[in-house]
Amino acid sequence: MLSSSATPTHKSLASQPAHAVNSPVAAPRPSLDRDGGLQPPNPSANGARTASSAASSFAPRGASLAPSQPPGSFSSELRSQTMQSRAGSRADVFARDKLDEDDESIAESALNALKDALSRELKIKEGSENMLEALNAKKAKQTKEQRQRVEAELMASNARIKELKRKISDAQRSKAAPSTPTRPRNEGLLRSDGLRSPPSASRSGAGSDFEEPTESPTFALAEILQALEVEGMTPEYYVERSNNLVDLFKRHPTLKYDLVWSVFGDRMQDMLLSNSREVVAAGYRMLRYAISDMASLKKIRSLNTDFMVVVSLAKDRKADVEREQALKFVRAFLDVKDGVREVSRAVVRTIAAVAEQVEDRLRPICIETLAEVLLRDPALLVASGGLVPLSEALAEGTYKSPESLSSAFLYLLDAPQTRKYLRAGYELEVLFTAFTDALFSFEGVIKQNSKAIASALKSWSGLMTLSMYDFRAIGSLISSLMLPNPTIRDTVVDLLYSLLRIKPPAWATSYLAGRRLTTYGRVTTLKSSTSSKEETVYEDDGAEQNFVEHYTALLLALFVKAGMMPNLLRVAQDTDDPTLKRKTTLLIGETLKLASRILPPSWSSELQLLPELFAAASQFNNEAHFNATGIVYQISSVSRTLYRSSPSGYAAGYLPSSSMLENMSHVEETPKSNAIVNTDDATFRQLLIDSGVLGHSNPSKWNWDVVLKIIEGPLMNGKRVEEAIKASKFAKRLVGFYRPFKFKFSEIKSTRNTQKYVRVGCALMHTLLQTAEGTKYLADNKLLRQIAECFAQCDPTSGLTAQYPMFSKDRLTDTLCGGYFPMIGVLSSDPKGLQMLERWRIFNMMYHIVDFKQRPDLIKLLLANLDYSLQGHPRVLLSKALTAGTKDMRIHATNVLRKYATRQRVTPNGQVISDSKWAIQLLVTQLYDPEVEVCATAVKILEKACNSKALLEYIVECRPALDHLGEIGAPLLLRFLSTSIGYHYLDGLDYISNEMDDWFLGRNDTYVSLIEASLARSFVDTHEDQPHRLSIYADDLDTDQDNHVPPHFYRELSRTKEGCKLLEDKGHFEEFASTIREYGMQSEDSELITKVKGCLWAVGNVGSMELGAPFLESTDVVEHIVKIAESHDVMSLRGTAFFVLGLISRSTHGLEILSEHGWESNTTPLGISLGLCVPSDLSKLFSCKPWKHEIPATIRLLDTQKTILEPPPTEIVEEDETNRRILELMTELGNMVLYKKAKVELFQLRHKKAPGFRQPALFRKVMAMMECHHYRLPDRHLVIELFDKNVLRHIIYGEESSDESGSSSGDEQRTERQRSISDPADLEKIITKAQKASL
Repeated sequence: MLSSSATPTHKSLASQPAHAVNSPVAAPRPSLDRDGGLQPPNPSANGARTASSAASSFAPRGASLAPSQPPGSFSSELRSQTMQSRAGSRADVFARDKLDEDDESIAESALNALKDALSRELKIKEGSENMLEALNAKKAKQTKEQRQRVEAELMASNARIKELKRKISDAQRSKAAPSTPTRPRNEGLLRSDGLRSPPSASRSGAGSDFEEPTESPTFALAEILQALEVEGMTPEYYVERSNNLVDLFKRHPTLKYDLVWSVFGDRMQDMLLSNSREVVAAGYRMLRYAISDMASLKKIRSLNTDFMVVVSLAKDRKADVEREQALKFVRAFLDVKDGVREVSRAVVRTIAAVAEQVEDRLRPICIETLAEVLLRDPALLVASGGLVPLSEALAEGTYKSPESLSSAFLYLLDAPQTRKYLRAGYELEVLFTAFTDALFSFEGVIKQNSKAIASALKSWSGLMTLSMYDFRAIGSLISSLMLPNPTIRDTVVDLLYSLLRIKPPAWATSYLAGRRLTTYGRVTTLKSSTSSKEETVYEDDGAEQNFVEHYTALLLALFVKAGMMPNLLRVAQDTDDPTLKRKTTLLIGETLKLASRILPPSWSSELQLLPELFAAASQFNNEAHFNATGIVYQISSVSRTLYRSSPSGYAAGYLPSSSMLENMSHVEETPKSNAIVNTDDATFRQLLIDSGVLGHSNPSKWNWDVVLKIIEGPLMNGKRVEEAIKASKFAKRLVGFYRPFKFKFSEIKSTRNTQKYVRVGCALMHTLLQTAEGTKYLADNKLLRQIAECFAQCDPTSGLTAQYPMFSKDRLTDTLCGGYFPMIGVLSSDPKGLQMLERWRIFNMMYHIVDFKQRPDLIKLLLANLDYSLQGHPRVLLSKALTAGTKDMRIHATNVLRKYATRQRVTPNGQVISDSKWAIQLLVTQLYDPEVEVCATAVKILEKACNSKALLEYIVECRPALDHLGEIGAPLLLRFLSTSIGYHYLDGLDYISNEMDDWFLGRNDTYVSLIEASLARSFVDTHEDQPHRLSIYADDLDTDQDNHVPPHFYRELSRTKEGCKLLEDKGHFEEFASTIREYGMQSEDSELITKVKGCLWAVGNVGSMELGAPFLESTDVVEHIVKIAESHDVMSLRGTAFFVLGLISRSTHGLEILSEHGWESNTTPLGISLGLCVPSDLSKLFSCKPWKHEIPATIRLLDTQKTILEPPPTEIVEEDETNRRILELMTELGNMVLYKKAKVELFQLRHKKAPGFRQPALFRKVMAMMECHHYRLPDRHLVIELFDKNVLRHIIYGEESSDESGSSSGDEQRTERQRSISDPADLEKIITKAQKASL
């Protein structure tokens, strides 16, 4: 009988997936992995075996382990009867199973066998996949046979898995109908394996296919909650069931909305009161996943979880798993909208106490939690004393990401409503301690804090508050250069480079290493040689405002005011470190250049004089004058070299636009005439000998610099080419080196150093095409034939295959095989080169490769490197990729057009030369692509092309229809407005009036968030900070690095007379001006602030145009904008006003009006304003006054943010003398003088077993004191440990009885169920009783 009754249980266990018995929680996981299952404790081997067998025998049923009644008897206990009716006792199960044994045993065993087979196959499949991944990491040549065997095994395994799944689903369907109609539904639920919680999809790829459809989440939830009600099991049992419940919540997210909290909450309270840390942690985790909305938070808090969280967080390091889950539980409150209103100040105080412990493992996440609370509810954090640990973390540098903390402070400093919770001149200024306190300056902390300072100075709230008290903080940073600490000096200099956005020139590295400057003057002059000055770029009327430059101008003025230049000169003269001296000298030169370019003359003229340095240099009787004279010479050399290396040989005060710089780069791409083309025979022969090509067949021994000099020089002459071909082996060896099947060039690893071979190869192709002799030699050489064969290997129609193709993906990535494509690009730029490529049918093979789309990497490489300047196959190939390729290919091909769509030159006689029309036509075609991303890419490129008036008119002539693109096409339509042709075209479409009404009624406000996001991206350091990134796929084509300002409707409208007339008729400008006048200075309503910002941007954009400037004169709006910039309470609104003033100063009228209000801007030599206006008196702009600080005592919190509503009385009122003394000692714990004495006395009272330590009422009073006052974490732990464990149980269950006798015998008061869960030591007795009951 025993064996037969046990069989069904064991059968149901055997039929479960493997994970149900051996829980995945046993696998170690990262402790802070949010979604990871909890790991149960690791008991001894015997204990584990006993516990797991017990859990295996009884757990799946969910049956009670309390002694159950024998069959046929009656019980007066309602609880056990309901339990039996719900889950069935062991005896009932035996009786039913006896009846069904014969019918089901065969089907059951067959199903189990199928599941075992499926489990084996899944393991085989997983092993095969892992091995395949390992083989893929190795070289294809070495592992080919092994990979084929593994792939065959994997395919066979997949086929077997599919068949097994089909058989299992058939078996389950046949088993679904119950054999006994009278069987209760719940019994079927508990017996059917299909209804058990299946393994999650991530752990088993097969389980979800056949088990998921049959799973009823409600029944599975009921089963798990029944299982959790079982008493006295091991911690592993509860942890496993709780992990199953969490998995269920993950699979069915809506299930948590249907929870019955009276039942679920009861189970959670039981688990949170367990003595096992792992069980408590599992309870917190289940509660966290049960959170859905504010209602669920209220229900969870009604379970008195606040007390549990405070107790858990105050525990020592041994309970880290429990503390971690408690903290995650609290953080989950913040994820719910307004969930911070349900976070108690008692919990926040405890988190703050953990954050103060430097050695605590949870400290970083506690600091992050406090920062989140600070953002969501600063009043709660300040009232709970959470600001201190955040300030200490910033000041001491113990938190490794200070910029994230400082950003929270910066957010609060922006508006007066939140600013009042921070102290003026304190919270951010602690960052500067590492620089100013030389005794406690550590290199790591200085580097960390410099990042936080940089992020603060790139925000308006940070800049304004750090400039308070007469620029105290910034002045202290600059003056720290005086300290003889090389780390501080080096960091501050680097910080200034970063903040002023100074990109060191190409020769900076060598210069800092100690080489002389004279070596670079000649090289850099080549880049801006006189030939480039003959062709100027087309004018860009009304170029967009560069807001980053404007902000940099303000920062530079601020640093100059704070004494940057004298301090840098002092460092340059004093330091013994030659690298630092040169770096500082370079910074001085760059700063002087920058100041002359972006600061008004009144600021920069005095700066250029360097009075302190020349004063020191002119004191001839002082030895220091030699050093000062050297610095003068160095600065002069640096400035001269910077001038020569500037892209346009800039004149002082001239700021080239981005489009101008781009067009300059196109000019520079033209080949330079070289002085050594015409050399005599002796010089040429000597160069050939110096190159090493004639003397060595090994290319690594060649002098590649000399080879390049020969190719770019003498070989441009046909006679020298013939000599190199016929009279020496130079040409044969050099071209032979590049032949693919000689495996020399094609086998070299692709690194930054080996790119010189590709550059020489491209130069060689270009040079050979310049002469008839070179063209003939190249046409007859095997080089192109072999390259054609490499293409044929990749062409599916060629019939030519190779085991390891030359252009395979790994070869292109790892070796220089990708270098053949730039060489083909050079050939495609010349008519003779195109003929050669056609001769070897290379273009035919390219067409096939593009058609079959099997090699997207190869196609990208082709498209990126071909030259499309000439009419011919390359353009046809590109148009094919643009229309017939995959989505990624079409986006890449569209990006390729960027360079050609914006290329334009102006000849000395003023004629515009443009070969962009073919590219414009292709881009207009791309606007009708079915993929939105392709259209968006084309719109961005066309928008940039609209900077040229000629191209803009041509785009309008193409008459693109943009209605179907909606918002994506809007920027391009706006650009059409800037010409009369475009205006009339859009007016005919009835676009202008509709768009104007749209902007006036709402788009103006939307533009605010758009431009603020654009500015935020511009201020973040881009990947330009990591130069020389190597990639054969030319990634720069795919990324749109143009952080240009989003176009504004009213700016474009103001470019034409027709637009200005319409604006005047509609009266919109007057509306904007009156809004600024009436609501400009208010700081309470966030919606009104956004509206004011929208009006400011509209006024600024209209005022920046010469045609729109008269609108400014007709109103007094500029005066109000100046007032907002100089005295508004909201820092970000001040910043908006500052940028708008910059826009206004771009027009002549605007600049005149601003000069009357004390603002000035730099101009070009022709008197055109650059729009970079700054106030003459900086103290007017930086006029932020100290504010009144809100102290914790005056802050009123919501009742929902308090655990105990009544604060502790100022005078202790307690009848019991001992209890009064305990409360007095609690007060003395906060007194450093009486601390030790109070601690000792509390221990003595505990030793005497004072009855108060068993009274819930006293515990509440102590908790109230810890909620309202600051206590260190060890003290909190000490106080909580003094109290009896049962006190917390009474608090959690809401039992306020403080009866001494009841409290003292708390162990007897507990129910059997409560004791069994919290006392796992009684496990053996309970198991024995349960086994007897089942018999």
